[in-house]
Parts: sequence; C-alpha cells; structure tokens
Amino acid sequence: MTEKNVASAVAYYKAMADKDLTGMARHLHPDVRLVTPMEELTGKEAVLEAAKRLLPLINSIKVHAKFGSEDQAMLTYDMDFSAPIGVCRAAALMTLKDGLIIRNEIFFDARPFDKK
Repeated sequence: MTEKNVASAVAYYKAMADKDLTGMARHLHPDVRLVTPMEELTGKEAVLEAAKRLLPLINSIKVHAKFGSEDQAMLTYDMDFSAPIGVCRAAALMTLKDGLIIRNEIFFDARPFDKK
C-alpha cells in the first residue's frame, strides 16, 4: 500500500505540472481537505477551483524526495513560478483513503506570495 500511495501522490503533482485538472481530480477523495499556510479548503470541487487559479502561474514542478508510511505519502518539491516569486521549495504530507488523497497539508514559506 505504501508504494501505491507514493505513486498516487507523485501522479497528482505530475498532473498539476502538466496543468491537467482531470488528472488531478482522479487522485482526490470527494472529501479532500487542503491545508496550506495561506488557506484551508474542504471538498474536491473547492480544491480544483483553487488549482484552476494556481495552474496558469506554475512553470514547472520538480519532485526531489518521496516516501510513504502506511496511509501517508510525503513529497518535497520545487514549484517554479515566474518573477517576482521564482522557485518555491515545498513539502506535502498527504493522507490517502481508499487510494485517494483525503488530506494534503503543504508546507512552504508564504512570504513571497504576500500581496502587501
């Protein structure tokens, strides 16, 4: 199960890098919860709506490390945005249920995204 969870997590971020909302949706549980330093969302539709706004800003995603334990997968990755943001180093801790991501907690420095 651990390898399958990690593969699902990687496939989710690959779909994101490819700007493939349908591909992303295939990996999300209907009751998914997204927790980031900037917002918390619940439900597949809410997460995909947020992704629609984010995808045009992403140039690339490069996964550096991945591992899993029981019902969780952890990835570290760089998400590359255009200037003035640049590269955002991040980690995602995903919990899976029935092979689908039910919780995705993302850790990153939100200061470059601050609109002050």
